[in-house]
Amino acid sequence: MAMQRSSGRPSAPRRTVLAGARVARSAGVADRGRITIEGGRITDIRSRDVDANGPLPDSRDTEVVDLPGHLIVPGFVDMHLHGGGGGSFSSADAEECLRVIDTHRRHGTTSMAASTVTGTLDDLARQAAVLAELVQQGELAGIHFEGPFISPGRCGAHQPDLLRDPDPTAVRKLIDAAHGTARMMTVAPELPGGLESVRMLSDAGIVAAVGHTDASYDATREAIAAGATVATHLFNAMPGLGHRAPGPIAALLEDERITVELINDGTHLHPAILQMAFRDAGAERVAFITDAMGAAGMNDGMYPLGPMQVEVKDGVARISEGPTAGSIAGSTLTLDRAFKRAVTVDDLTVDQAVQALSANPARLLGIDDRVGSLAVGKDADLVVLDAGYDLVGVMRQGAWLVRPEGI
Repeated sequence: MAMQRSSGRPSAPRRTVLAGARVARSAGVADRGRITIEGGRITDIRSRDVDANGPLPDSRDTEVVDLPGHLIVPGFVDMHLHGGGGGSFSSADAEECLRVIDTHRRHGTTSMAASTVTGTLDDLARQAAVLAELVQQGELAGIHFEGPFISPGRCGAHQPDLLRDPDPTAVRKLIDAAHGTARMMTVAPELPGGLESVRMLSDAGIVAAVGHTDASYDATREAIAAGATVATHLFNAMPGLGHRAPGPIAALLEDERITVELINDGTHLHPAILQMAFRDAGAERVAFITDAMGAAGMNDGMYPLGPMQVEVKDGVARISEGPTAGSIAGSTLTLDRAFKRAVTVDDLTVDQAVQALSANPARLLGIDDRVGSLAVGKDADLVVLDAGYDLVGVMRQGAWLVRPEGI
């Protein structure tokens, strides 16, 4: 079944019933389930054979969608995302930001945080003001500041001359610029002011993430004790595991308080490393992210990433010039591809993939009361996949954004 893209924001019927598909619920995947949606929310889920649940509603204001051979999963939630569709959240342009949002929604990411790229504090504050309005309008789930408080030795695609130590006064300036919508900030805790900033973020109810760091094992443990709860794209932009100097990876994997971000695009991580992270952390402590830049959903070419230029070749984004030329610059990943790869290449179960792509990031962003799982009372945010795990439908708040062909 191919997918047919809808335009704009279609209105939903009074009631929609999705029938006959496998349904991924917290208790496991149920065959031939039925989901009823009214007013943009899930009002009923039945997990047994449809025939045993009585006849389907026959009403002019009910849309019945028969989906045998398909899988319905919760809408994906991305807590680390910079751009897509040729646009960037760092643009400080609301229309461009909406293009990013629309691109990823049509690939199944129905909720997302907007990630910034290192810039001057004034530039980041201007970006935060625009993004905060989109959060308040319900378009975004919050703001993630990635940089400038990161290690020059692990800056990756961040411009080195704009990096700075995490002085709590500077950290507070960005928090204030977000007007209550900051959800996460990445900090290298070994830098001067790092631990104090982690404590400040934790006390403010903002996720403190350890990343782009040269922290030792012991320094990382101190950061966790100070309140850090996330590892920014674990394994990437940090020292590798060492048998005498285990570094941050060991500390982040072993601590039950930490959720680890993983970029599952086949470029950032070898499948064996991803599987090791799942074994060590457990599915309840993994969040798949895209770390996507403007080329997500687009063709190869040149794209901006904050103040830097990125060349995308064969779907891999790299900095094209300057002292960090050749460094991987985020990804061109979308979460529908991450889901398919998880279950077809990485040998993860559907339940594990749903935890990593929906439930866990929703919990960390503080929106799991509305999204992240298929449950009565939650928003009708869901993704329909065919037998090969390719996306054929996306629904957000009860309205189709990508409508399965033929319905």
